Amino acid sequence: MYLHSRATGGDFVETVRLNRHKFSTGVVHSFTGDSEELQALINMDLYIGINGCSLKTFQNCEIVKTVPLNRLMVETDCPYCDIRNSHESAKYVETRFPSTKKDKYNPSSPYTLSKARNEPVTIV
Repeated sequence: MYLHSRATGGDFVETVRLNRHKFSTGVVHSFTGDSEELQALINMDLYIGINGCSLKTFQNCEIVKTVPLNRLMVETDCPYCDIRNSHESAKYVETRFPSTKKDKYNPSSPYTLSKARNEPVTIV
């Protein structure tokens, strides 16, 4: 089961805790919580999905570093949740793809992306 968690302020963990017996496993998609929320979700044997929205701030990046590798799911959340230049995580992105404004996008050019549209290729 995919469980969407972004800026939930603790309500998410409590809701999942009350209903955890109803599903075998799950991915907490687009995780942006704090370390306490992360630990509670890991203790419930869930996977933690991260994408560009999970890596906006310095605090987000520090939390993501603590996710156990056997619980980590890397997501694109295409076409949303890209890593933008304004995100803390942008400094870690080494691979860049040419992009153009949406109204100038040419689908016959396979190596040019539409600006502000996340694509699976960007996961590198």
